[in-house]
Amino acid sequence: MITIALPKGSLEAQTLQLFKEADLEVRRTDRDYNPRINDPRIGKVKILRPQEIPLYVQMGYFDLGISGLDWVQESGADVKEIANLSYSKTGDGNVKIVVAVHRDEPIESVAAIRPGSRVTTEYPRITEKFFKENGVPVRLFASYGASEAKVPDLMDVVVDLTETGSTLKKNGLKIVGQIMESHTALLANHESLRDPEKRREIEEITTLLLGVIEARHQVLLTMNVPSAALDRVIEVLPAMKKPTVGRLHGIDYFGIQTVVQKGLVNGLIPHLKAAGAEDILEIPITKIVR
Repeated sequence: MITIALPKGSLEAQTLQLFKEADLEVRRTDRDYNPRINDPRIGKVKILRPQEIPLYVQMGYFDLGISGLDWVQESGADVKEIANLSYSKTGDGNVKIVVAVHRDEPIESVAAIRPGSRVTTEYPRITEKFFKENGVPVRLFASYGASEAKVPDLMDVVVDLTETGSTLKKNGLKIVGQIMESHTALLANHESLRDPEKRREIEEITTLLLGVIEARHQVLLTMNVPSAALDRVIEVLPAMKKPTVGRLHGIDYFGIQTVVQKGLVNGLIPHLKAAGAEDILEIPITKIVR
């Protein structure tokens, strides 16, 4: 059995939803520090701060953990990223660690930041390395939340994580540089991966989680098509590979099944109907395993 550390805070809701959709629901109460997953491959489960998880996985307290790539780099943890889970606190996609100053500052790049500026950040390791590499001497101050609110009264510069930059902008800040992109990652302990049984369990759990993520962007379309319209419909229809086509019993029709990108469906269905497709069904997919 493998042990798993899951993130609390901004990534918590999305992570718990992912596990639920993978039929690995994390069962807990509001005061439960020892949740469980009803799966024979999974033993201990803990929900911890994402900042802590990479080092705990490195140290072997957990076989698997979910955290941001930013916290892997900040902690310097030696772990194996086995999957990019491609979600953030509000949805899909990557986030960025950026450098921002007050909008009234005559600064448009990192190189223009004044030597000795006060920099607040939750990422002192990453930030110190970045400014040294750029030859800008600064004074670092560790932040424990609401970093953007400290500029300009207490600090001159903030290094912070953002998805769209909207929070920084609302607080009167502008982005003048980017340090890195980050994403939510599934992390594994190196020793666990060398254990054949644990490696098999890790790979199986990874397959289920990635199957859900893949399925979120796809839907299954089924339709009936008269023989005379078959070629026209096939020409319109995108597919992961080739659509499944079968003749319907007793009538001159074919049934078609195919998987298409969810974002294309609303534009695609009218074209399929115009090409001759009938009885079109759009069906959600729970997992896709390639």
